[in-house]
Amino acid sequence: MTLSIAKPLIRRHAELGIFLIGAVLIVVFTLTSDGKWANFYNIGTILQVTATLGLMSLGVALVIGTGEIDISVGSTFGMGALAYLWLAAHVDPSLAAVAAIAVGAAIGLVNGLLVTRTGTPSLIITLGTLMIFRGISIALTEGFSFSVPYAARKGWAYFGLGGGEFLGFNTALYWLIIVLVILMAMLKAMPFGNRLLAVGGSAESAHSRGVRVDRIKLSAFVLCGVLAAFAGTLEAGKLGFADGSMGRLMELQAIASCVLGGCLLAGGRMSLIGALMGAFVLSSVQSYLVVTGVRPQWFILILGLIVVIAAYGDRSLRQWALRK
Repeated sequence: MTLSIAKPLIRRHAELGIFLIGAVLIVVFTLTSDGKWANFYNIGTILQVTATLGLMSLGVALVIGTGEIDISVGSTFGMGALAYLWLAAHVDPSLAAVAAIAVGAAIGLVNGLLVTRTGTPSLIITLGTLMIFRGISIALTEGFSFSVPYAARKGWAYFGLGGGEFLGFNTALYWLIIVLVILMAMLKAMPFGNRLLAVGGSAESAHSRGVRVDRIKLSAFVLCGVLAAFAGTLEAGKLGFADGSMGRLMELQAIASCVLGGCLLAGGRMSLIGALMGAFVLSSVQSYLVVTGVRPQWFILILGLIVVIAAYGDRSLRQWALRK
């Protein structure tokens, strides 16, 4: 790839930076792990983690695209998981999943209404709802965990909702692909995509052109809540249990995935593919630390360092591409 071709590509595709970073990390991890990282089993594990984190990241990317932020997705993830497991003991898992997703939609609706109706910064609103719904989860479980009854683990519904594997990969991965295709179609073929980025670029300008700014932001928050709760449902189906702390710190990983993937926190620029690449990179780093024997307590520290370095590298790459 010549420099004359590379610069326009980087300018047009926000996710190209994280793609290059991911490619470098894959080579480094493969060469330094003595075959422990680059094998079919471990790659399958990485993709399982990427599937649930990726679903959350897609929702967060939509909110970031409007110029807002949602840091309550970790508690929404946990609420969705708990709702699914509790209901799966009484009704069909498919109905339990629908109810869990409805819980996520309700949380997203609350966030969206509080942001659009009060004018309070979304960082403050979602920080509050993060603590509120995390507190509800801990209070409901009282320090114990919910588990799926053995009878509920039979049947295609539970199998398809993260409880089984197909062709060696957890079914959550296939849900991620389906959701990605639907969202990309929405953003490309429907006015919603242009309006979302217009709101993030300049809410005042978008409003003057007839865009219902509050409705677009509200839709983004609801979709974010839906995807976070659905990710929690799939994770609960995979693990078979959940507790009040489920999803803790995942909001930071989801936001980091979006930032690494080229989403601009100020709004107006986002990339769903980039957010997924960011989720894959973070999942790969976590897996590499495990297979090389690094203590898990260091993960957050190393994660922070990688986010800072990668964000700086992406910014430098884009500045180089914009330079004549």
